[in-house]
Amino acid sequence: MQLKFNETKRQLSEDIVVQGVAKLLDDYIINSKKSGSKVLQQKPPREIAEALGAEKILKHGFASESDLLSFISTYLTHTNHLKNPKYLGHQVAVTQNLSGIPEWINGVINNPSSLYEMGPAGATLEGVMINYMLQKLGWFAGSDLYDLRSFPDGGSGFLTHGGSIANLTALAAARAAIAPNAWEEGNPKDLVVIGPASSHYSIGRAISILGLGKNSFVPVPVFENEKMDIAALETVYQQVRRDGKRVMAVIANACATSTGLFDNLNAIGNFCQKHNLWYHVDGAHGASALLSSTYKEVLDGIQTADSLIWDAHKMMRVPALCTAVLFKKARHQKQAFQQKGSYVFHENEVVGIDSMPYTVECTKSALGTKLFWTFALYGEQGIVDYIDTTFGMARSFYELLQTHEDFYCPFVPESNILCFQYTKMPDYLKNQLALRYAIIDQGKFYLTSCEIQGVRYLRVVFMNPETTLEDCKALLQEIEKTAASL
Repeated sequence: MQLKFNETKRQLSEDIVVQGVAKLLDDYIINSKKSGSKVLQQKPPREIAEALGAEKILKHGFASESDLLSFISTYLTHTNHLKNPKYLGHQVAVTQNLSGIPEWINGVINNPSSLYEMGPAGATLEGVMINYMLQKLGWFAGSDLYDLRSFPDGGSGFLTHGGSIANLTALAAARAAIAPNAWEEGNPKDLVVIGPASSHYSIGRAISILGLGKNSFVPVPVFENEKMDIAALETVYQQVRRDGKRVMAVIANACATSTGLFDNLNAIGNFCQKHNLWYHVDGAHGASALLSSTYKEVLDGIQTADSLIWDAHKMMRVPALCTAVLFKKARHQKQAFQQKGSYVFHENEVVGIDSMPYTVECTKSALGTKLFWTFALYGEQGIVDYIDTTFGMARSFYELLQTHEDFYCPFVPESNILCFQYTKMPDYLKNQLALRYAIIDQGKFYLTSCEIQGVRYLRVVFMNPETTLEDCKALLQEIEKTAASL
């Protein structure tokens, strides 16, 4: 029996919808920036679902163009307004206003970029942008950005959906380098990974996913500011050797998620070269400083790494998610996953580049198009200016805090992240988190919080390039006012 697919007879006018959505998004941006507008109006999920009419629409679809636009309007109301200059929260890109166009294109054409023949334009732009990043590291072996050939001892890489997958992939390559039979036979029992105690949680996840076990991560003590203690690195390594273990990789933070501070990449690189160890830099947030002539010195030594991850959806203003996994030597990338799939892995017959053999994902969106588009909107200098502006704001805020005796900063910022405490309230060490929630409940500001060496701090991340020192002054007033009411 042959079944016939019948599309719904209901037709929505695409012109009306497109124009209506564009108007709603334009109003959203304008209203987000208005004085007195709220960053976040957080409601319980049931209240949001009822306001959206989610169940009815799920069952019956949009009844009309106005029904669809009403849904979007309600949806936008219940969002975190990153375009608001008083957004000082998580490390999520505040994108350029036209950054959504590649996602619109990809949503229509639906070309995955992991197989070249399924998305030639997207795969090509991914290759171009990887070459651009390799150039910044000094790892590029080609003749120009269009040279997408593979050089076994030259740099290579690809884009993936987020830093967690990227760290997992890099550590899989590190495992292949020290234990080439692990893919077939399982992990040797003597492998460990060394890294700062302040390493991102995705490192621990990757180690467990790879089957090494949580206890295979050996933390190196950090200073009060959560930078790795380089002297302790040698001590930890020698103890690992005495325990009969082999080091699969050494991890460095560039920068630490909590503090925005950078490990001494030169010293760690020299240590790894001395002992012939795989050197992996988690540069998810801070690697973008490579583009800035003003701030790139914080990354001195990064070129000595064997692998690096670099989030474009943080400091390169790309809509989430978009992370580069980069290798100094292409042969290491090729060894990470050792398997074949006859219906997709054709090797010599491929016209362009397939990234599928090297990534956890079988299907991925055209991430290279999103990354390229961000540069295309304002040019490379636009991204450089953004990095310089946001890093500079953290320093300006730090200097402002030094003029207020009731605020304490534990360190001078090295990126666009700064931690601090408000000290003029009872049990202030215990009440920083309560103060943070009280502030975001009011909706005027959005900031985060973290612990450094077990001590709680308020935390700001300057992601919005339109945030000014006046906004910072207003934040301090809001903190003082809110603390007095707790």
